Amino acid sequence: MTWYQKTTNKYHNKSTEYGGSIFDSKLEAGYAEELDIRKMAGDIKDWERQIKISLDINGVHLCNYYVDFLIHHNDGTKEYVEIKGFETPIWRLKWKIFEAYYGDLPDTTLTVIKQKSNWKAKFGSYKKQ
Repeated sequence: MTWYQKTTNKYHNKSTEYGGSIFDSKLEAGYAEELDIRKMAGDIKDWERQIKISLDINGVHLCNYYVDFLIHHNDGTKEYVEIKGFETPIWRLKWKIFEAYYGDLPDTTLTVIKQKSNWKAKFGSYKKQ
């Protein structure tokens, strides 16, 4: 369960390897490690990464959106998690479309974990009661 940094991209993220996979940033790799620990502890059932979501409206395909993580909780609920170090205008637009499409689904939570300096802040969690 060790990880190390590789290269830097245009947003100054450092691609990082963890568990035999390459993640787009150190923050994503760290979150994957956290999810593995939670799974081993029995806190969550399972998790997946880079989930492709087709964003379609009225039968018209707008674009694909790749969510960083999908967590399967023990109670059967799902949580889509996006890790952000830097927000782009296109990401904000795609996230709004994603929220409109998935935000009201029962037993589904949408979460953004945003990096600010050396700490994470959660915002944008939605859960239909």
